[in-house]
Amino acid sequence: MVLLGLRLLLSKKLLTSMPWIKPASILAIIALATTQFFNSDLGLKLYPVIINTVMAITFAYSLKSGPTVIESFARIKEPDLDEKGVNYTRQVTKVWCAFFIINGSIALYTSLFTSLQTWTLYNGLIAYILIALLGLVEWLVRQKVKSNGSE
Repeated sequence: MVLLGLRLLLSKKLLTSMPWIKPASILAIIALATTQFFNSDLGLKLYPVIINTVMAITFAYSLKSGPTVIESFARIKEPDLDEKGVNYTRQVTKVWCAFFIINGSIALYTSLFTSLQTWTLYNGLIAYILIALLGLVEWLVRQKVKSNGSE
């Protein structure tokens, strides 16, 4: 826990390039401290909730402040993204916001009301399958949108 705190304080470059890392790290430290202080695994079980919350906030904030997170990723491959591309990435960012809210809610439910086995199954397997599935569906939609745009 101390090392995580030191890493956060010493990583100005990291904080500049990934501003969400600071709140995520602070929440992770709180979760770990809660686990240690109360001698309970709840803090650890809340970690996926924290990550999903921070991601939802980060993606939502980017919708307001711009550029969106997804637009930033898209511009790595296509620096001259046109207005259609910007609008598309905005919609994809909204989809990811919804995903993080739903996934975080399920993670919270499993943390508070289910067995460790159920929590592990969802947060250690199912959630990752859902992330991959959403990524795949988005990629397929993007290919369709691109092919329709080039006709």
